[in-house]
Amino acid sequence: MLRPTLAEASPSGRRVAVLGGGVAGLTAAHELVERGFQVTIYDRRAWGGKARSVPVPGTGSGGRPDLPGEHGFRFFPGFYQHVPDTMRRIPFQGNPNGVWNNLVPAPEARFARRDGDDFRLPLGPRARAEFSPESFRETLGAALATALKMPADEGLYFADRLLVFNTSCDARRHGQWEHTSWRDFVGGHARSHEFRALLSRTLTSIMVAAKEDVASVRTIGTMGEQFLGNPFQIGNDGALDRVLNGPTNAVWIDPWVARVRDLGGQFVLGAEVRGLEVRDRRITAARIVDETGVQRTVDADYFVVALSAEQARTLWSPQVLAVWPELAAMDGLFTDWMNGIQFYLRRPADISRGHTAYIDAPWSLTSIAQNQLWSRKLTEFGDGTVQDCLSVDISDWNSPGMLFGKTAKECTHEEVAREAWAQIKAHLDDRGEVLRDTDLHSWFLDPGITWQEGQRRNANADPLLINTAGSWEYRPEPHGALENLFLAGDYVRTNVDLATMEGANESARAAVNALLDVAGSNAERCRMFTLYRAPELEALRGIDADRYAAGQPNMFDIPI
Repeated sequence: MLRPTLAEASPSGRRVAVLGGGVAGLTAAHELVERGFQVTIYDRRAWGGKARSVPVPGTGSGGRPDLPGEHGFRFFPGFYQHVPDTMRRIPFQGNPNGVWNNLVPAPEARFARRDGDDFRLPLGPRARAEFSPESFRETLGAALATALKMPADEGLYFADRLLVFNTSCDARRHGQWEHTSWRDFVGGHARSHEFRALLSRTLTSIMVAAKEDVASVRTIGTMGEQFLGNPFQIGNDGALDRVLNGPTNAVWIDPWVARVRDLGGQFVLGAEVRGLEVRDRRITAARIVDETGVQRTVDADYFVVALSAEQARTLWSPQVLAVWPELAAMDGLFTDWMNGIQFYLRRPADISRGHTAYIDAPWSLTSIAQNQLWSRKLTEFGDGTVQDCLSVDISDWNSPGMLFGKTAKECTHEEVAREAWAQIKAHLDDRGEVLRDTDLHSWFLDPGITWQEGQRRNANADPLLINTAGSWEYRPEPHGALENLFLAGDYVRTNVDLATMEGANESARAAVNALLDVAGSNAERCRMFTLYRAPELEALRGIDADRYAAGQPNMFDIPI
């Protein structure tokens, strides 16, 4: 027998069911309850999605909480605007700007080489200077060549390629660069090993877990435009690289859930969405299975699907696609793996004051030592002996490792830990001992990774959407022909154009604005932000629009 849900008790016309409790779902719920809607949010596992903390079961003792684990470390670039705006509206005791004050800058990044010289990059803004195409290419080219210890001509070449993108008009970005792979754009196959390792592979596999031969130039170029094309950090919300000052749930997700509850939002955990019922171009109900295995229907006036792309696709029944056929294109979206492992250490890790990229690691590893940046120290967790946590993201699960000759997908959890640890040590200990095996207290692999004994390989409950070349056409708008159905998630078309917390937040705001339009609401619309583009290059983008319309290349796109 089907049972009703809490959503049915709300006044008619203002009831919203948000299906999914990650960053997109929490954002949608937050924006809607602030505008007086009656919102119930449903999730199968936990609030916060991939951004949440995951306590390591059974590790706490002596009254201390369990050690904090996570899907993978996260950072908040200064060009993020939507997430910080939300954070300012989440109260946090002692903070004048709410949760936003829990963001702290990471002042440097380290690029570690195996059997080679490492280098560190300070991440503070540079002094403002005159900006021109010539100064951009010369300054960036020299900085890359010096910092990355590569030939000057290759640093200059990369700066030239970024200048091509930065001066490209919107029509070229969508019509040409969206359909071009990053490797082809930068000529990675024809450049030196150093160029391929640092500027072709690193920018894709480490930053966005993408393969250089399939990642879209429009996506990677847009990120390059923010990280490298705005050296003065104009318009940024804060430091270029920021992290939270404690476990994510404690300093962000839990206060966020509390805020939405205080504003009247209701939460239903253990609810797995199984389908949508359609009649007269509207969703009449959602079908869920609750934590006891009982099927229920969710009744509401509006439905916001805030699930991941792979989960949302399962809801597009023939009845849904008959009204909104464009959703069928989502079958063309591609996901890959980017999951984390935490190494808990008995002594502080003196590696970097920010993130570290392990350039030559077969599994494309990045890490951050968290204790130095947290206000609540790790000795207050677990058994009290852990002094640091090296949180590591594994971005390549498809290449053989150095210990077992197997991909991460083919390794048992124990083998994943040993392999990742060995790859990190190979980078850090080649000039002296930085990490000792005796330092390792324990480790924790993202619980979304589960070992399938019969298949002798891992499964992943939380894959990452990859913006492959040409994938924009597969991504939907937040609202379509189904009048009361709205989409929020990092797969929805956004300005940031990347599967990130910022993309999830931006898409949810767009979904809420569309809902307000359909509802005829006079409430203030959610604030939307756009990424920075150097105004000094705007005239050149105008010239490029004429050149693109005439079938000509960008004026700086000169074959070498």
